[in-house]
Amino acid sequence: MSQQELAARLGVTFQQVQKYENGKNRISAGRLYDLAKVLETRIMYFYEGLDVVSAAVRRGAAEDAADFEGPIDGDAVDLVIAFRNIDDTDARKSILSRAKKEARSARREKPRPKAKPRSSKS
Repeated sequence: MSQQELAARLGVTFQQVQKYENGKNRISAGRLYDLAKVLETRIMYFYEGLDVVSAAVRRGAAEDAADFEGPIDGDAVDLVIAFRNIDDTDARKSILSRAKKEARSARREKPRPKAKPRSSKS
């Protein structure tokens, strides 16, 4: 598939696709999802070969960085895709509430690593 055809299918300019390809512009999670659909693959394809989410990827996340450590899980991606397809607002809220409850329970059971003390520079 040419960059021009890819751009047309994504609804962006040819130049934008080039910026994504050479790393001048970041690609959002939503755009990555769209890209996977256009290329008829799963989002996990773009993460093959990565064992853990790097600190650079986590930078800027509002959530606790420890929540993002560990292997990238294809089930998590599948869950997000399935969740997006649920139209019933109450069902979505119920699923989200249950997932958060399970995550809190798992965090309580697993001790978190202690933060390294910061060095003070004068």
